Amino acid sequence: MSYVWRMEAENGTTLAGIDSPVHLTQSDAESWIGEQWRELAQAGVAQVSLLSDGTVIYTMPLSE
Repeated sequence: MSYVWRMEAENGTTLAGIDSPVHLTQSDAESWIGEQWRELAQAGVAQVSLLSDGTVIYTMPLSE
């Protein structure tokens, strides 16, 4: 399995040009987003969806 974050606008559309690295575990992916969410929010990402091999695990907003 692999995990990747999909960067999205507020309406759920995918944002081009802002990519997540591929993570081997869900824990690694969640640690990465925990470190990067502020910068991503400043770059215009409103929410992210965690995907495992293309299937959405969950979606969460990037706000304090």
